[in-house]
Amino acid sequence: MRARIFQPARTAMSSGTAKTHHWVLEFAPAEAREIDPLMGWTSSSDTQSQVRLQFDSKEDAIEYARDNRIDAQVQDPNKRKPNIRPGGYGDNFATGRRGAWTH
Repeated sequence: MRARIFQPARTAMSSGTAKTHHWVLEFAPAEAREIDPLMGWTSSSDTQSQVRLQFDSKEDAIEYARDNRIDAQVQDPNKRKPNIRPGGYGDNFATGRRGAWTH
């Protein structure tokens, strides 16, 4: 069984970092998906590809994989630098604003 351990990225629709503080162990598909000729749905007999385990830390996920003899590959996240302005959102409406209004 091959798996990967990673920390999920934030969603593209949000600038927040919710649901990105845990680590996930996700199994790689063992076989390709098949298309059902009648309905057109994709299916697979590989039930491990549906398993997605969450852990509080990377060490917990690695220890679980080692204890259960799972060949896991760890992907470290690419952390982004926070974009924090001194005035924050209220700076857009400041009376002493120097730049042009961009909205």
